[in-house]
Amino acid sequence: MHRFNSFLATGLLAGLFLSASLIYAKDFTVGLSWNAKESELVQKWEDYLILEGKAQGEPAGINFKWVINVANGDPARQAANIEDLINQGVNLIIARAEDSAAIGASIRAANSAGIPFITFDRASSSDKPTAHVGGDSYDQAKTTAEAFVALLKANNVQGKCIELQGALTDINAVNRSKAWHDVTDKSGVVVTVVSVPTEWNPELFRSGATNALRAHPEANCMFIASDFCFSAVQSALEGAGRWAPRGDPKHVWLATQDVFPEAEKAMENGFVDLGTSYDAYFHAREAIRVAVLLAKGEKPDCGPDGCLVKGRLVTQENVKTMPNLWSRPVK
Repeated sequence: MHRFNSFLATGLLAGLFLSASLIYAKDFTVGLSWNAKESELVQKWEDYLILEGKAQGEPAGINFKWVINVANGDPARQAANIEDLINQGVNLIIARAEDSAAIGASIRAANSAGIPFITFDRASSSDKPTAHVGGDSYDQAKTTAEAFVALLKANNVQGKCIELQGALTDINAVNRSKAWHDVTDKSGVVVTVVSVPTEWNPELFRSGATNALRAHPEANCMFIASDFCFSAVQSALEGAGRWAPRGDPKHVWLATQDVFPEAEKAMENGFVDLGTSYDAYFHAREAIRVAVLLAKGEKPDCGPDGCLVKGRLVTQENVKTMPNLWSRPVK
């Protein structure tokens, strides 16, 4: 009986301690600055950040609170939004930059105010933040390019590719283009016949692909810097009479980045050949891990390029079974 009472008392004390730790959890306010909400990926990131803040914060005795603003694609407005967060006295700023160079001024302002700064998804090309968290965009495109070269080689295809680039103010777009060329230019299998900048504008994806297909009728493949507006590329291919699944003589071999829902479905149906995922859930989980360290006054343990999350190669063969693609519900 004495042993039972002792055990019960120990359990009650543990429960009281846990309750007290939750009651006295340290409030930690995060200012989240989005450059824009141009796609559902950004909303997924936000949802996952808030969920992970709760999941990782509570055990660490940290109560994450959020102040969120959106710049609607305007670097000047983002700078003003971040200045507002600084004036509100947030404990941490997490920002996805509209312009990778311009974000440096905001990093300097936060440093002057003693506020740590995490660049998220898009790294700064000027001033260094406290930490950077994002996808490994160079490795993402390298993984895709290597698999694409192997696929074309296995099918005895000499690739003549159109490259649809992203916005060259976005370091991720720069990294993806560089990795694509680093692999393919020396492959002996793929030649890039034209590189088309799109500024991440869906209409430029459509018109750029349309014009490139007209100017280069010999093109038989494409590298698409992001498939967030894949329907625009599909429209261009349909207009050129080149929208056909693998195995059809009119098929244009397609390598994409991110695996948005549109591209995922097109891959399942045989139109997109492969791509490397941009794993929103894992990006958010890593960002909160770093935020917890900063809230505890500890230094983030990132590499020289930041805390980078690698993507996963998605193909026609594994697209239906790949677990936890960001475009599907993640538990």
